[in-house]
Amino acid sequence: MLNRSVENFGMPWERAFGYCQAVRVGQTIYLSGQLAHDQHGNLIGPAVLDDQGRIIDGSNSAIQMKATYANAAALLGRYGLTLSNVVEETIYAVDFVAAFAAAGDIRRAAYESDWPQCASTMVGTTRLALPEQLIEISMTAIVPD
Repeated sequence: MLNRSVENFGMPWERAFGYCQAVRVGQTIYLSGQLAHDQHGNLIGPAVLDDQGRIIDGSNSAIQMKATYANAAALLGRYGLTLSNVVEETIYAVDFVAAFAAAGDIRRAAYESDWPQCASTMVGTTRLALPEQLIEISMTAIVPD
């Protein structure tokens, strides 16, 4: 059995889906895909949907990306870490073009570095967990010795 510690935000979907927001095993912290929600679970900068529930405007990608990094930073803060401890991230984007255009400046600000020192992959996808969600970011962080 692994010795692990977990963290959650207390969002209804954590229990409904059955997962933890963050899991620490040894010196490694794994963050589940983070999204742009406030403390009450409301999506920040929701995308505009058409009558069929499809996203028709991805212009809030930057707003969601900033809030997503803030949520990830808050979660890491519970372990006494910052985004500077992140060694790998995967960004999932519904509007890849809008997300890619915003990512450079937002990532530099979030990581407080002109050149964030983490491996990063951006993936375009047709849908995320919430209908109005444009961005999700998962991460792996290392706790220093």
